[in-house]
Amino acid sequence: MAYKINDACIACGSCIPECPVEAISEGDIYVIDPNLCTDCGACADVCPSEAIFPE
Repeated sequence: MAYKINDACIACGSCIPECPVEAISEGDIYVIDPNLCTDCGACADVCPSEAIFPE
């Protein structure tokens, strides 16, 4: 089960370096590629706006 980023994302970039498989893409709201996500949760742990959650 992959993680997903909702519209509470503030595009701060804190999640990107935490992803071990580089599954997160930048944008107005960041996006996690579900085919690459390994469900580790590292991104959710560092998200200041709590915008990342298991899908």
